[in-house]
Amino acid sequence: MKNWTLFIKWTAILIAIPALLVGCKHDTRNYEVKVINLTQNQPFSPLAVVLHNDAFTPWAVGSSASLGLEELSESGDNSMFLIEAKRTLGRRSKINGHRRDNEVSGDGVILPGMSQTVEANVGGETVLLTSLTMLVNTNDAFAGINSIDLSDLAVGDELKRFMPVYDAGTEGNSESLGSIPGPAAGGEGFNAERDDVDYVARHPGVVTDIDGYTDSVLDQSHRFDAPVALVVVKRLE
Repeated sequence: MKNWTLFIKWTAILIAIPALLVGCKHDTRNYEVKVINLTQNQPFSPLAVVLHNDAFTPWAVGSSASLGLEELSESGDNSMFLIEAKRTLGRRSKINGHRRDNEVSGDGVILPGMSQTVEANVGGETVLLTSLTMLVNTNDAFAGINSIDLSDLAVGDELKRFMPVYDAGTEGNSESLGSIPGPAAGGEGFNAERDDVDYVARHPGVVTDIDGYTDSVLDQSHRFDAPVALVVVKRLE
């Protein structure tokens, strides 16, 4: 009876060892993501930050924007974009049964010269970072970094990237009163109708009234050159 008890005990230990090794392999990695607004007069909407693997494609130049990206780019509301990421990643948002903060929203508008910092964590060996925000004094411009590889970033190390500006291609860049949600126009945000090219591209910039575009509510201060933001990522754990 004693030998049989010892046999069961050692069998349980041997079965548990591979599971423990897998658990170590997928330890949680914690990151701090800071975005600094470098523009003169383009407030940013709250950040959307996603840690993911290659199962999730946030956007692709030349392809149609998802509904979540459209809502973020036209109104600054990142909730649908983060929901889309969560749906795509599915069970990957949980490692060894524990909830991971893969999809995180910032809190509040980022004014020019200011910054916003969020923390996110993920399990697994492949870690890609996507972060984006709307330039709210535009029709549908967003700044973002897409699937930046953090897999080899050691604890305590930092990675810096500039954010270029993209055009979601879902709303014409009219720059007109009522069509821009930011303080320059105080207009509508998301509109389900797509009246532009319907594909994501690098943003050409705004015209403003300085160049004789009388319908524009934007002025010289609203212009921007890419990049418009600096991202500083630090691995905390």
